[in-house]
Amino acid sequence: MGPLQRVPSVSLEGLAAVPVETAYERAYGVLKRLGGAPLSRGGLVAARVLAVLGVEAGQVALLVAIAALVLGWSPAPGTSVPVIVGAVTLGSIAFGGIGLLMAGTLRAEGTLALANGLFLAFLLLGGMIIPLDHLPAELAAMAAALPASQLTEAIRIGFGAAGDPAGPLVALLAWGIALAGLTTATFRWV
Repeated sequence: MGPLQRVPSVSLEGLAAVPVETAYERAYGVLKRLGGAPLSRGGLVAARVLAVLGVEAGQVALLVAIAALVLGWSPAPGTSVPVIVGAVTLGSIAFGGIGLLMAGTLRAEGTLALANGLFLAFLLLGGMIIPLDHLPAELAAMAAALPASQLTEAIRIGFGAAGDPAGPLVALLAWGIALAGLTTATFRWV
């Protein structure tokens, strides 16, 4: 596995730092003040996800630069940058939706615990560390439906593995739309 095939973990940024930060801002009353501004819940969710995408763009650029300059990495034949960028973007939206759903509905401490637990679970069940075919059949079937495994599969295809990227990308899009909508509908300022 090449140095950049760990890129799926970059998209989990929306599940790690953002929900914890947002939950504590909510607990300390910062978001209550924002609620008095003309910023809508949807606007807050969109701004947080866009901020994550900006950070991730910097992380991926740094990762690519280090891999190329220090490790001598170059993209393999068949690498599709649009598929990789699309997967990271859609994965970030989906994981940002999960993270902000927790931040907008749970207490800060609960968000902290659940975000860290989900981060580890998605790393393990998303095919990033342990391939899905190494899991028990029932667990592998459940894990295959998760956005983490869809992200991993899209990234693998983007790096030249056999397969059609449309399935995982559409699944990530569906996860992102559903989670962003649910987050916008249920997010509480206080």
